[in-house]
Amino acid sequence: MQSKFSSVPEAVGLYNPANEHDACGVAMVATLNKTKNHEIVSKALTALRNLEHRGASGAEPDSGDGAGILIQIPDEFYRSVVDFKLPKLGFYATGVFFIEEGNTDYLAQITKIASEEDLRVLGWRDLPINSKSIGKTALSVMPSFKQIFVEGLKAESDLVLERMVFCLRKRVEHTMPIYVASLSSRTIVYKGMLTTGQLEEFFPDLSNQLVVSAMALVHSRFSTNTFPSWPLAHPYRFIAHNGEINTVKGNRNWMRARETLLQSDLIPGDIKRLFPIVNNSGSDSASFDEVLELLYLGGRSLPHSILMMIPEAWENHATMSQVRKDFYAFHSALMEPWDGPACVTFTDGNQIGAVLDRNGLRPSRFWVTDDGLVVLASEVGVLDFKPESIVRKGRLQPGKMFLVDLQEGRIIEDDEIKDSLAAAQPYSDWLHAGLVRLSDLPSREHIVYPHSSVVRRQRAFGYTEEELRLIITPMAKNGAEPLGSMGTDTPIAALSEKPRLLFDYFAQLFAQVTNPPLDAIREELVTSLGGSIGPEHNLLDPGPSSCRQISLQFPVIDNDELAKIINVNADGDQPGFATHVVRGLFPIAGGGRSLVARLEQIRSEVSSAINEGARIIVLSDRDGDAENAPIPSLLLTSAVHHHLIREKQEPRWA
Repeated sequence: MQSKFSSVPEAVGLYNPANEHDACGVAMVATLNKTKNHEIVSKALTALRNLEHRGASGAEPDSGDGAGILIQIPDEFYRSVVDFKLPKLGFYATGVFFIEEGNTDYLAQITKIASEEDLRVLGWRDLPINSKSIGKTALSVMPSFKQIFVEGLKAESDLVLERMVFCLRKRVEHTMPIYVASLSSRTIVYKGMLTTGQLEEFFPDLSNQLVVSAMALVHSRFSTNTFPSWPLAHPYRFIAHNGEINTVKGNRNWMRARETLLQSDLIPGDIKRLFPIVNNSGSDSASFDEVLELLYLGGRSLPHSILMMIPEAWENHATMSQVRKDFYAFHSALMEPWDGPACVTFTDGNQIGAVLDRNGLRPSRFWVTDDGLVVLASEVGVLDFKPESIVRKGRLQPGKMFLVDLQEGRIIEDDEIKDSLAAAQPYSDWLHAGLVRLSDLPSREHIVYPHSSVVRRQRAFGYTEEELRLIITPMAKNGAEPLGSMGTDTPIAALSEKPRLLFDYFAQLFAQVTNPPLDAIREELVTSLGGSIGPEHNLLDPGPSSCRQISLQFPVIDNDELAKIINVNADGDQPGFATHVVRGLFPIAGGGRSLVARLEQIRSEVSSAINEGARIIVLSDRDGDAENAPIPSLLLTSAVHHHLIREKQEPRWA
């Protein structure tokens, strides 16, 4: 349910809040001494203030885009300020709820939901705030801040309790206009629509000497669109992020499609009550955090979950071990990358670290001092150190992970993290048993169209003389796309008086265009054209069947390769790959009505085929004639895709 303490408008015209992105400053401070102290919190707040130039505000300088801090739970401090008894640290969870001012119904509703989740509400605390310095815009949408304390009815602790309060939080946010900044037995988040200098003043808790932690994560937000919003400030429950996730729309859609397959023995109760996992009204960072949380609470370690979402460049990495490549190849069948440019800092309260995506366009730097202090930030200068006190420093490289284990009191190196994860399961065996390479399949007979039919087919699919002469012919001669610098004076498709292809009505998202282009030839290490097709499986239960797919080297295939796919199980030696070919044509005589009717028929046909065991659907627009025209491939694919998402059938086929 949408919260009320944000003036981000609803989607209207060309604006959509789903396109909100951040370009921010981020820093983490931790100690290797296995001790908690207030100095860590204080240094993190100093680093945050020194990141002021990375944040932003609108015309009103005292209403910021957002600032926040994530720390370990200061147990002794909370015991000193609440008037009810708290269990031992680790056996209770606490968090800050953003509640609409004047809402008095939340107590009974949350208590009821908590009881249904086998939790007991120990009590509430009005979180102290000092709003004197914040501007009118931030004040106009400022929520009421309530801190909750809960425990399990059977004295649950650690990850068991974390999963229980995860369910509570999801249900509260789905049913009530409330935003939960965090709810955990390990960490707590203080954040808001503030500038970096306002955070400590706004939350007086942060100045108390009893507020101690062994780590802190801080963030200064610069929103691409500076609409005020308290919930969109960082950190989130697990991450703070500098950059943007340019693939977020596809990532969200795929997560929604996968929900029908999700099951977990670790997450209590029926997981469907927690759907949707991803809230489309949040920012790209919020969506990333929600999926990371699911993977982590679903049974993976935090570094494992991060590497699933932000893998390093591996396919063309000449010196990477095959074991590690197989680890990434296996997980590429489970989930597509969340591509930046992005630097993501993360923590679960026991470990804290950062990872840079494979493009490497949002670098960070780190320092380690002789007294065990570790600092990582989006730039140098966030804290002052004497040069002689620094025992190690460096930069976070593309695809690399920097990780501090607070319990062990050490930095875990990138190779150690990845080698241990790659060796944890027999990923190579699973790939060998499940993944089928298209190049390894036997050749099959297929129709070869005569050259005399080329012009007829070109006309049917909308080729123009200009495209043939200026684009296709140079590409065929030179093996490269033709370059030009004159721009285009043709009207956009929606305003054109000439018939245009459906593809012409769509263009790139702005964020995809504004980042530096990558050269797929000279920068082949970080680019890949490969992929796989086949049914997906439960994201939370990995195994050999998870990668039962057909691997493609390129997204464009020829007739020989298409015949291989259509007849993949013709000899009965590739179970699980039953195919069904759909004829994507419609009768011209009926006009638009017949097109709509034919699409409905195709939707029904595909659903029936999947229910009967088909796992690969081939949408064919071949063999059009004077009576039957091909349905535009974009429309045909989209109609089937969204129909199967609505019918909860999408991940079961390819």
